[in-house]
Amino acid sequence: MTDQIAAGPLTTETGAPVADNQQSQSAGPGGPVLLQDQHLIEKLARFNRERIPERVVHARGAGAYGTFRVTADVTRWTRARFLSEIGKETEVFLRFSTVAGNLGAADAVRDPRGFAVKFYTEDGNYDLVGNNTPVFFIRDAIKFPDFIHTQKRDPYTGSQEADNVWDFWGLSPESTHQVTWLFGDRGIPASYRHMDGFGSHTFQWSNEAGEVFWVKYHFKTDQGIRNLTQDEADALAGRDPDSHQRDLREAIERGEYPTWTVQVQIMPAAEAAAYRFNPFDLTKVWPHADYPPVTIGTLELNRNPRNVFAEVEQATFSPHHFVPGIGPSPDKMLQGRLFAYGDAHRHRVGINADQLPVNRPHAAGARTHGRDGLAYDGRHGGAKNYEPNSFGGPAQTGRPPWEPVQVAGATGDHPTPAHAEDDDFVQAGNLYRLMSEEERERLVANLAGFLAKVSREEIAERAIANFRRADEDYGKRLEAAVQALRG
Repeated sequence: MTDQIAAGPLTTETGAPVADNQQSQSAGPGGPVLLQDQHLIEKLARFNRERIPERVVHARGAGAYGTFRVTADVTRWTRARFLSEIGKETEVFLRFSTVAGNLGAADAVRDPRGFAVKFYTEDGNYDLVGNNTPVFFIRDAIKFPDFIHTQKRDPYTGSQEADNVWDFWGLSPESTHQVTWLFGDRGIPASYRHMDGFGSHTFQWSNEAGEVFWVKYHFKTDQGIRNLTQDEADALAGRDPDSHQRDLREAIERGEYPTWTVQVQIMPAAEAAAYRFNPFDLTKVWPHADYPPVTIGTLELNRNPRNVFAEVEQATFSPHHFVPGIGPSPDKMLQGRLFAYGDAHRHRVGINADQLPVNRPHAAGARTHGRDGLAYDGRHGGAKNYEPNSFGGPAQTGRPPWEPVQVAGATGDHPTPAHAEDDDFVQAGNLYRLMSEEERERLVANLAGFLAKVSREEIAERAIANFRRADEDYGKRLEAAVQALRG
């Protein structure tokens, strides 16, 4: 692969030589420009179409290629072939991102970070689309558009508004745990290299015998956790908006390849129903004392993209991209994402997005009967486009990639099933009590600085009440800090 265009005459997109790339054709030396100037028209029309719609969320990102290497035998839990033997390596592409900011936003902001990994396996691509936090603000995808609307620009002011953010969080008490994460020390990572990643959701693993296990993924940074204070982040965002993207690229250029230790928590399927928390609730973690993380591999990033637009902006990830031995869970947030991500990319990049170099399978062939549409390149030739057929075309395997899940009951708008110790505040309180006194002080200061900006007293009071329910001291200190800032 070369970074240079072949030497020779500059041409149009159809290969015709360009006589003059400095002056457009005109009717005489001082006359109007001519529509017959094919090079001018093509150049301007092409320029007008150089951008695709940016992602609604996770628009601001950076990425790199690397290698995942298996370090433990996990075949008793999953039949996924890329995990089948110690020492086996799989090419990966990892895209980091912020969530709320647009494409031109700064990197050093208080926001969750996307942590999306594409494994180019021999059974097709496996996308693990997570964050740098093990939990999220909501547990049901039906609330996601509303949540993101509160994080984005207000339709009247055109700015993010504290009223909108805190109104939603206060009315959605399940967000208390994630908000505590976000406004704590890990809310602004110093770089993409110095933060952990999580699959966040619960996923299904199944072995050759058809036994089912529920798993959660953890990517533990080997560079150590490093974070920025709010003041440090404000200064860095103004001085270098591209700080995290630049840090990742330059580290790889220096040969300082970032690595993560990959772990999973594993729950036998039979234990899920009686577990003290709902194991499919995205607002909760599985305590490590209950299900200790098992180290299964290492992930190293060692190659930068050659072209950011082609390989980072056009990269697409979907939680629905599974491989045999790995599948979804009844997590209602995950279930919504199975549709939403693929649909977003079909709209944003096009129906053939999965055949772009960064997205197409690298270690397997894509044998489908889907064709035509935007940017189709004729890769199927004249092959028949239906199945079954009598002409040697690809056919179904007859073996589902994951195991079925038992369901029962009437259809309807059901609330998430509650388990013995489920509520919206216990894990947020546990997280607060795990913090040192200095960490609590910074957490309260960060929360109060934003909460004090709301214009309606009842919004602030409702939010503080949720933190008080997580921990009495937590709420009391936050209330005092907000009152001090509001005078």
